[in-house]
Amino acid sequence: MVITGREFWVVFHGLLLGSFYLLAFAGGAAGLWSLRPSLVTEQGISERLRRLKVGVWTMSVTSWLTVISGTYLVYTWYREKVPESPRSMLLADPTKAAWHTFGMEWKEHVAWIAPILTTSVGYLVNRYGRELLERQEIRRAAFLILAIAFASAAVAGLFGAFINKAAPLL
Repeated sequence: MVITGREFWVVFHGLLLGSFYLLAFAGGAAGLWSLRPSLVTEQGISERLRRLKVGVWTMSVTSWLTVISGTYLVYTWYREKVPESPRSMLLADPTKAAWHTFGMEWKEHVAWIAPILTTSVGYLVNRYGRELLERQEIRRAAFLILAIAFASAAVAGLFGAFINKAAPLL
């Protein structure tokens, strides 16, 4: 099997970076959810907070890399002004045009929410640290922000997979 350079970047952007971010969400969500004094020993608190900080910041960097590689690499090829571009192929077929008009617009704009929100959760975890154990409202807010980031990234990933299936970037 041989893949083109463009296909490599599509796989790197979506399958590797995007999938890693989506999978890492489970660890970040579990870390925030289970960060309660009744569930963790004093020694466990330090270890969990350290793991949570590393995990959330790794998710943040990964989400930025995913969105930047999609916007400045993959998206430029998708939107080329040639008849064979995926964008042209989708818009030429009325049954597939919605993949561009809604799906790609989501990826183009809403997907940027994921790195912004994930970075804000990283800030909250760094800023409040041990206080997250006692300040349930901040921990819940961070969890909710992380869930919204996950949802925007998950929908963008699904649209990306479906758009690439309907009009592959070759």
